Amino acid sequence: MPPSPPKPRRDPVETTLHGVTRADPYAWMRDDNWQQVMRRPEVLRADVRAHLEAENAYTEAMLAHTKIAQDALFAEMKARIKAEDSSVPSPEGAFAYYQRFEEESQHPIDCRRPASGGPEQVLFDGNHEAAGKPFFRVTTAEHSPDHRRFAFAVDTQGSERHTLVVRDADSGAVLDDAVEGVGGTIVWANDSASYLYIVLDDNLRPSRICRHFVGAAPKDDELVYEEPDAGFYLGVGKSESRRFFVLTAHDHQTSELRLVPADTGGGPPRLLLAREPGVEMDVVHNGDRLYFLTNAGGAEDFRIVQAPLADPSPDNWQDIVPHRPGTLILGMRMFRDHLVWMEREEGLPRIVVRRLSDGATHAVAFDEEAYDLSVAPGFEFDTTTLRFVYSSLSTPNEIYDYDLETRQRTLRKRQEIPSGHDPSRYRVHRLLAPATDGEPVPVSLVHAVDTPLDGTAPLLLYSYGAYGLSMPASFSPNRFSLIDRGFVYAIAHVRGGTERGYRWYRTGRMADKPNSFTDFVAAAEHLAQQRYSSHGRIAILGGSAGGLLVGAALNLRPDLFGAAVAEVPFVDVLNTMCDATLPLTPPEWTEWGNPVTDESAFRCILGYSPYDNIGEEPYPPVLATAGLSDPRVTYWEPAKWVARLRDRTTGTAPILLKTNMEAGHGGASGRFAKLAEIALIYAFLLDIFGCLDPAWTEQPR
Repeated sequence: MPPSPPKPRRDPVETTLHGVTRADPYAWMRDDNWQQVMRRPEVLRADVRAHLEAENAYTEAMLAHTKIAQDALFAEMKARIKAEDSSVPSPEGAFAYYQRFEEESQHPIDCRRPASGGPEQVLFDGNHEAAGKPFFRVTTAEHSPDHRRFAFAVDTQGSERHTLVVRDADSGAVLDDAVEGVGGTIVWANDSASYLYIVLDDNLRPSRICRHFVGAAPKDDELVYEEPDAGFYLGVGKSESRRFFVLTAHDHQTSELRLVPADTGGGPPRLLLAREPGVEMDVVHNGDRLYFLTNAGGAEDFRIVQAPLADPSPDNWQDIVPHRPGTLILGMRMFRDHLVWMEREEGLPRIVVRRLSDGATHAVAFDEEAYDLSVAPGFEFDTTTLRFVYSSLSTPNEIYDYDLETRQRTLRKRQEIPSGHDPSRYRVHRLLAPATDGEPVPVSLVHAVDTPLDGTAPLLLYSYGAYGLSMPASFSPNRFSLIDRGFVYAIAHVRGGTERGYRWYRTGRMADKPNSFTDFVAAAEHLAQQRYSSHGRIAILGGSAGGLLVGAALNLRPDLFGAAVAEVPFVDVLNTMCDATLPLTPPEWTEWGNPVTDESAFRCILGYSPYDNIGEEPYPPVLATAGLSDPRVTYWEPAKWVARLRDRTTGTAPILLKTNMEAGHGGASGRFAKLAEIALIYAFLLDIFGCLDPAWTEQPR
């Protein structure tokens, strides 16, 4: 007899806004002391902890019969990871820097070698530093420009609050000047005597940029810039020319740029262009010129302009890459003699290179139906070598060095799959699914050559669809644990991303957000019509805002799907967007709308918020995950959603919640620890669709 699920108490809290009264029976799961919980998870209120632990125990009991499968899947996925591996070294001056893994190690080891040849020097061993810590993640690791020091940002809770530490590169001695409880950014000044970092406010928002002097007490750190608007995030980087720090204030629709000389980091920030609602921009520098990537002037898919460093006002702008509707410029990188940018058209990316001296331009692209292309970061400015990474749904990562002048590609590394991988055993396709309003929704998919395409195959459909983020058709070795067992794996490029230009994003946000959900359902319907799968044989998966997509799609068509996995899902949208104390709420009003002040936004969100729209009908099996110290999607969102799903469903399918009590938004840290979480999800899916290997099953479900 299966175990009984937890039955959390119902303690309705009523709220009235814009004339609508709602009762939330599970509002008590939100610990009012959540800010302290992010810093110290052990202070979580006892009744909330007891409920989350009961949910974990129930999930473990319900999936106990898949334990052998989970272990086998973990081992299988681990066997696809090269045990001893290293990145391609990146040269800078007298050294080349790289990361490597040792056999059975969870964390990378940061190293360097002299460019002229010589022994390896270990700068930071993440495995040694992580010993005894349940969670450990290095967000940033940066050597100083003079190569004498190495700084790193460590998160030991998953709450994205970091400790910044500097050590001597030669001796390994750690300086007694750690900066604690801040963002994970470190940007060195050129004199190597100080660095800039980001301070989080009490609600975990990046609100100040400060300068830390190496060896000095953090209390003496210098304020560089403070953002007065809680709706804007701060960021800081350095121009490729190494001449300036670039300070960015931004929400999801508007950005503002400032420059600070990077030689010492001193002097007041210079405002380049004041923020203008709806205008976004990025900047690179070369000599006496600035180059802006911007949507100003009605350039919805962005353009690149140049302007004098002395006076970069719009009156002095000159188009370098004019706006071309439907061709979205994604980002740019500056070299001494070349400007490089990434662009995407109809879902496919390409790299474009422009020689600054004469404007000669050429593109780098590939021929597969669906693929991913990205520019790798580098240290050097005065070089003609660009490093980029190529992969597809069936092709492992290939790292190339590309000569910007000769156009010669040199393969530096191909991702090795130790257990074996033959791309010819798989087929990659790109479909266009008709949406309810006729818009073509791109779908990328991969399956084994021998998978029957007669509607009988199980299919996992993934999507995200928010913030203008595109989901690349890139390689992931873990997926083949499903694909090799008969699954079709598909990615729906729904509105809310930018796969088909900025318009694709604009028509999937704010009042048009429901397009994301209907696009997702339309993609599933089309895949069934094309016989890649069928109703009830399609599983859906999404994380964070993609979890919102999963929850909304389930409410729209619970009959269409055979299972759902929602990882740290943003499912309590209306309550979260009404709570201005939460870390992401004010900055995200430009993405979802402000339901507190705008009644139309309130009613729009009320119409799709998964937690508020669960129907009384049979829902398919559901597995949701959460992270106790997650500052992006707080743990109570999936906890409340699962409780209400169980209340409302008229079916008997399992609805499960797994909370990582020692991690945040990204789940477990360590390259192997994360595999255990994936193995649990895959075992759940394989079990639901009857695809477990017979040798894995201890007892019938």
